[in-house]
Amino acid sequence: MSRPTVRERLRYWFDNTMSRGTVALIGWLALISMGLILLVSVLSLWLTPGDAARNSGLPGMLWVSLMRALSPGKVASDTGSTLFVALMFLASMGGLFIVSALVGVLSNGLKTKFEQLREGRSRIIENGHIVVLGWSEQVFTIVTELVQAHASDSRSVIAVLADRDKSRMEDDIRRHVGDLGRTKLVCRTGRPTEPADLDLMKLDTARSVVVLSPQGDDPDAHVIKTLLALAKRAGDHPPVVAAIARTANMAAARLAGGPDVHLVDSDDTASRLIVQSSRQSGMSVVCMDLLNFDAGEIYLRSDPGLTGMTYGQALPAYRTATVIGLRRPGGVMLNPPTDTVITAEDEVVVIAQDDSLIHLAEGMPEADEEVIVAAPHVRPGPERTLVLNWNGRGRQVVHYLDGYVAPGSALDIASDHPDASAPFEGLVNLTVNAKECETTDRYALESLGLGVYQHVIVLSDDRYPAEHADTRTLMTLLQLRDMQTALGERYSIVSEMHDENNRSLAEVTEADDIVISDTVIGLLLAQLAENRHLAEVFGYLFDSRGSEIYPRPAARYVRTGTPVSFASMIESARRRGETAIGYRLAERANEAPHFGVVLNPDKSRPVTLGEGDSVIVLAER
Repeated sequence: MSRPTVRERLRYWFDNTMSRGTVALIGWLALISMGLILLVSVLSLWLTPGDAARNSGLPGMLWVSLMRALSPGKVASDTGSTLFVALMFLASMGGLFIVSALVGVLSNGLKTKFEQLREGRSRIIENGHIVVLGWSEQVFTIVTELVQAHASDSRSVIAVLADRDKSRMEDDIRRHVGDLGRTKLVCRTGRPTEPADLDLMKLDTARSVVVLSPQGDDPDAHVIKTLLALAKRAGDHPPVVAAIARTANMAAARLAGGPDVHLVDSDDTASRLIVQSSRQSGMSVVCMDLLNFDAGEIYLRSDPGLTGMTYGQALPAYRTATVIGLRRPGGVMLNPPTDTVITAEDEVVVIAQDDSLIHLAEGMPEADEEVIVAAPHVRPGPERTLVLNWNGRGRQVVHYLDGYVAPGSALDIASDHPDASAPFEGLVNLTVNAKECETTDRYALESLGLGVYQHVIVLSDDRYPAEHADTRTLMTLLQLRDMQTALGERYSIVSEMHDENNRSLAEVTEADDIVISDTVIGLLLAQLAENRHLAEVFGYLFDSRGSEIYPRPAARYVRTGTPVSFASMIESARRRGETAIGYRLAERANEAPHFGVVLNPDKSRPVTLGEGDSVIVLAER
């Protein structure tokens, strides 16, 4: 191979300097300008010495040549010999091309810089901010909840990093969330899996990090790769919460994230909530109210004034907060035995509208003995449940349901999904049968004989895109509600949907419960971003072991048709080994956003409960 020539070397060097960007181009134009000015000045001194002398020699000619180069119009006023005027014209023409090139270079450089700023490639300068990595529909839920949680904090900052246009992200968030109040939103364009892009977010000073599971195929691979990038970066590591779509990927995600990461199993959480909602009407509404920052929130409180009291004595201790359990060094206990003594190391788990409202009452409200009812607890017998449609979490739903029902219960699966007929193993209380059925067809649904079932669960069919699956679910719900009306049958209906925007449409069907799985996971991530210790509390609530949330008939606790205080409900539940956290009014069951659910009411304010109303308690099955 021949050696490069001098010309090739010079061209290679020139190409390298030109590739350095706007500054290099301006530098070349400056050198060319200096060469042109020096050339014209020297030629003027040599060829027209008289004209050069009238302009103060070399210094004057350098100035005159510079002015002609920068302002070509001055050549019209030049006087002197023909050769002198020609040299000035040469300087003006050369300057015309140089200035034009300079304007083009500056314009292109500024445009490039503005595009970089628009893309959000600068490093943020914040402290105590919450970082959201990735993009999905859950980002709107998370930002909405964090804005509400920090409504009184003027220094709240939410920083979002995703592989999307910065301006588009900001516009989408503001369109879905609305007024951000006093919270500052900062968006940056980048890939959360790239360490260089993560450096834009100043993670060393972040309060917490939320990793979203993106939409599309194999979202968990993206989350795991992001966790690896976070674990390998140098510097301080803030607490991280992440959502994993498939339970089978949890072990790999734990290994990738390390001990500083808390993982939310999306499939597992949604499956548990669907099962619990199918067991008691209103369960999903109660959980949504506990998860969002709009109504009652869960707080951990260390209060020396309760030390030495038993859990039962502490239940009415707060006027504007409701005690639901204890957090001890060994873990969380919700609705512990009433004789459990509270120690100095214990934290009380309470529901309150805001942490600023958690204060011990000066005098404990007294229960009214005349309205307290001592009704025996009735254990349910064998039940029949119908599952319509099928998806990847259907098998988890069946196994969790097996842990709730009484022995001898039956479950029928009606779907044309190819995975719905696969056999089940390890079931103790349930007998499962699969039937072929097109769940949007009225005649196919009528052939199932729905009147023999106590509960119907409508799952979202994962063979279709989310929006189409929600549309099919709505069609099924409408058919079920019309059949109930026409045949006079009654069975609880709980449905699973993806898009929160479809809830208002689904309310027309008057389904007992609607579980918006993506919204639930988004709310849970927002709660854990604020306080990761709440993971133990919510894990306890969603577990079939221990105490769970039950909306139970009010007539079992207090006298209906007469004014009663919430303090009386608390005392009635305490005598049964339960913890009352609120009530539900049947006449408001279809009124958004709380659907009749009232959590953490004032303990002294009376309310009249009817036969269809419920007291919401934490209790063992």
